[in-house]
Amino acid sequence: MMRFAYTGRTAAGPVRGELEGASAGAVADALLARGVTPLTIEADRPDPDAATLAMPSWPPQWLQPRVKTTDLLLFSRQLHTLLRSGVPILRALAGLQDSATGERMRSTLGEVRRSLESGIELSMSFAQHASVFNGFYVAMVRVGEMTGRLDEVFMSLFRHLEFELYMQQQVKSALRYPAFVVAAMVAAIAVINVMVVPAFATVFRSFNAELPWATQLLIGASNFTLRYGWLLALAAVAGGIALKVWVDTPPGREAWDRFRLRLPLAGRIVKKATLARFARSFALALKSGVPIERALSVTAHTVDNRHIAHKVEQMREAVERGETILRAAAASGEFTPVVLQMIAVGEETGAVDELLDEVAELYSNDVQYELKTLAQQIEPVLIVFMGVLVLVLALGVFLPMWDLGRVAFKR
Repeated sequence: MMRFAYTGRTAAGPVRGELEGASAGAVADALLARGVTPLTIEADRPDPDAATLAMPSWPPQWLQPRVKTTDLLLFSRQLHTLLRSGVPILRALAGLQDSATGERMRSTLGEVRRSLESGIELSMSFAQHASVFNGFYVAMVRVGEMTGRLDEVFMSLFRHLEFELYMQQQVKSALRYPAFVVAAMVAAIAVINVMVVPAFATVFRSFNAELPWATQLLIGASNFTLRYGWLLALAAVAGGIALKVWVDTPPGREAWDRFRLRLPLAGRIVKKATLARFARSFALALKSGVPIERALSVTAHTVDNRHIAHKVEQMREAVERGETILRAAAASGEFTPVVLQMIAVGEETGAVDELLDEVAELYSNDVQYELKTLAQQIEPVLIVFMGVLVLVLALGVFLPMWDLGRVAFKR
């Protein structure tokens, strides 16, 4: 028995440790049985030949362009076609490596081939390249290896990536106009605070009269911006960095994902997309013959939301204690009545996988509709905010002038 050092990912966050096993594949199986998705597994005494193969390439990966979603989409579809046609996996990867257009994708596929040739499973080979193949992709490939349905899994991954790409495009399209309006408002506020209000402030002070509250508010905001603007910019940058560091921690990531589900407009879309991803991956695992407990463990890695993943892990623990899927899902408090009703009917009829597929289709369609109408939902909020801003500016600038006009008229 050899001793292997490993790093992996669970629903609670990254883990690392050591484990004894006959081979790297045996260690990977033991980790997956514990609910850990392995990322790297290295023997205490690495093979010199393997070390030679692992020599860094030039340019290094961090200087190479990132793998685009369209590249991964095309790779999944082509690999499905090749595997379905009976082409061996190594030959299929060799052909796809030669035809890859991006240098990053080509080098990644080369490293995956070398890992496969050394006896490491495909899912583990993918897991070693987390910047290209995310946890959902690796977990789905693992399901395909367990059930012998890799070709079907790659088709499911193709459809999933196609839907994710469509969602990204819809979100960009929906937020383009609101982002432009917000940027214009921020620029206008900056110009008014730095250039316009200081010029008017000198004139207003010459009135030797009490200024309206709106004018005092504008002058105060302008003075604060001129004196402490650099401090505000520094605080904003420091706050952004601190937020990024906190979100990268397991507790911070779970809290951030829970916050995303509670956002006023986007939260509903995020939750429906997450439930669609849960239903699709859970249905595929059940359809492939994976036991319920193992299917829930795999699904927890595919939902791309730490908070929901934690709830799914609690469901798995409840099912292991003898609870039904319905009771476990209801106890989590994160599943909608539609999902619970589908699970209830599925348990009664023995068709949980088919009904979960219906749930995934339902929420996928809902997400598409919500994204198409997102801009229309944001516009009223922007209009109200712009109206309040214009009102304050108008009152702050024109009220003192009206007062001056009345005084001059009386004279």
